[in-house]
This record gives sequence, structure tokens and C-alpha cells, in this order.
Amino acid sequence: MKFTLLHTDKDTAARAGELATAHGIVRTPVFMPVATRAAIRALTFRDIEEIGFDIILSNTYHLYIRPGVENMEKAGGLHRFMNYHGPVLTDSGGFQVFSLSDLCRIHDNGVEFKSHLDGSRHFFTPERVVDIQKVIGSDIMMVLDQCTDYPATEKHVAAAVERTVAWAEISREYWARTVDPDAQALFAIVQGGVYPKLRKSCVERLVELDYPGYAIGGLSVGEPKELYREITEYIVPYLPPDKPRYMMGVGSPLEILFAISRGVDMFDCVMPTRIARNGTLYTSTGRVNIKAAQYENDYSPLDEQCGCYVCRNYSKAYLRHLFRVGEIASLIYNTYHNLFFMKTFMDDIRASILEDRFSEAEKKWRYVYGSDN
Repeated sequence: MKFTLLHTDKDTAARAGELATAHGIVRTPVFMPVATRAAIRALTFRDIEEIGFDIILSNTYHLYIRPGVENMEKAGGLHRFMNYHGPVLTDSGGFQVFSLSDLCRIHDNGVEFKSHLDGSRHFFTPERVVDIQKVIGSDIMMVLDQCTDYPATEKHVAAAVERTVAWAEISREYWARTVDPDAQALFAIVQGGVYPKLRKSCVERLVELDYPGYAIGGLSVGEPKELYREITEYIVPYLPPDKPRYMMGVGSPLEILFAISRGVDMFDCVMPTRIARNGTLYTSTGRVNIKAAQYENDYSPLDEQCGCYVCRNYSKAYLRHLFRVGEIASLIYNTYHNLFFMKTFMDDIRASILEDRFSEAEKKWRYVYGSDN
């Protein structure tokens, strides 16, 4: 993997770059659709390729639980298994281990947990997580880290930082010894909750390990937006400028804009697809709740400015009808549109950075979405 920083906006820290992976070029800043269990809910990979996404995200925990490492290996890795040929990033599964398991015991050498499906017991170590992602064949792997909830005491978060750094040291050495770095990169994850000193300590120690890329974890987990922005603004300058920067789990337009303005390159979130399935759609003029009665006899396109298949072919009235009667097509069309919006939104932001007019684009989108996240 190679990251090339192409341009930094003249007025902000917003960056445009290219990430060269074994399965193709990723243009940054980038939003990654989430294929948690090797599928984008309600869509096919033909749809994803048609929309034009450079990279998708899948999850190590869910793939480990089902279909399992043995099946992944027999299939020849995730790309062959799902017949998708673009770059893939896999989350380490640490967040799912902590959030889904009714038994989660943390040890110095890893984490013990129960499957959310059948209650079977499993154990993740830093090395094991690298091994699983090696079989998956992801272009970008994530280290095992310890996630903390919000709120959490400073003492609890400090202990999680110590374990995160210790596991990162083990992961870095093991990855360098057992994985082809040109085929599969490994990113570290900065933890520290909403405590600036802990964040700074964590990032400085991780940077010393010289990872190919760095992620910011443990934000957008329930903390107030003001704290998310405060910590993002504080921590990004400590990340190496020549390495990609990944904000985990952030998918609202305004929070993406804020992070980009501070120098973040990569994002993922289930929000655009989840809200689509619930009838909420992103448009060039703001959010649309397609369930609303006002659209019952509205035969105009969902978004006059959108060139997606849905907006070119169907009216708000029809989309509302599909949702109201529970047609599967509603999930498909809504999801397609929201992901198309995210792709064109990110393309617009990237172009604005390359042309030194990011502030103008940011002002436009902030006017459209206001405080609506």
C-alpha cells in the first residue's frame, strides 16, 4: 500500500490523496460503504460498482463467526467469496466483541467472548486477529484494540489505552513478520475516549511504531457532537501527515465535513444505509422523510439534482407508496439513492479541495444540512 498526498486546501487542513492498494486506487477523502457480513444490505456489488465506490468495509468479527475462517480460506479469500474485485478494509471486530457479546472478559493477551449467534466461546488475540484478516485477504487490516463506551471514567479509559498500545506493538511485529505488506496494510487505532491527555499519549506511542496508517476510534459512540469535534480537532495534528487518517464510524455529512476540514481522509458508517431502510433520504437540499404524507401526491423526482437511477425514474409519491406497503423495492431504491448521494457528496468535496475551494463547498453543505445530522 502506498499513500500519496496530492493537495492540501489553501485555507484549511482538508486533504486530497490517493491510496494505492493491491486491488486498486482509492481516492481520498473517501466514504466506505459497510458490507458487514460480506454484503451491502439491499444492494448487489454490481450496484456498488455502478455507483463507483473505490473501497468497501467488511467486519472481521462477523466473518469469523459466519461463514468462518475455514470457509473463507476454501473460497480463496473474501474477494473471491463475494466476487468483488475492488479494495476492501476490514475492521478488527474489536468493537463488535465488546458491544455484541453477553460475555466479554478482557485479558492482557486478548479478549474472551461468546458468539452472539450460538453462545459458543472464542478468544481473540492481536495475532489471531491479524491471522483472520490475512485469510480474508483484506487490503487494509485493523489491529485489535480495546474500545470504551461513553461515558467511561478516566481510569477505565487509561487502562484501555495501555492495552490498546500493548496490543498494537504485538500486532505490528507479528504483521511485519508474517504478512506481505504490499498486499495487506495494517492500521493502528487511536483510543483515549474524550480525555485529551490520554488521546495524545496513545497517538504518540502508536506513531513511534510507524504503522502504514492510523485510525481514530472510540468517537461517535454516544458522546455529544461538541466533544466529538473537540477531540477530532485536538488529535488529528498529532497524526503523521504522510499517512492516511481514518475516522471510524462517522457517516453524517456535517461530521464528515468537520473531520475533513481538520485533515481526515477516510470514513465508514452504516448510517446512510440504515436510515434509508427507515425511509430517510439524503438529497442536495437536505433530508427527506419519504414516509411523510406531504409526498403522497408529489410526482416530482426525489432530488432534481441527482443523476442516480432512482431519481431519474421514480417520483416521491411512488417511493412513499413502496415504503408504506412494505415492498422490498423500497429498501433497494432508498439504499441505492443514499449511497449514490454519499459518493457524489464525497466527489464534490474532493474536487473542491483540489481546486482550493473547500471552504466554499463546506459552506454550501452546512447551509443545506444545518444542524440536521
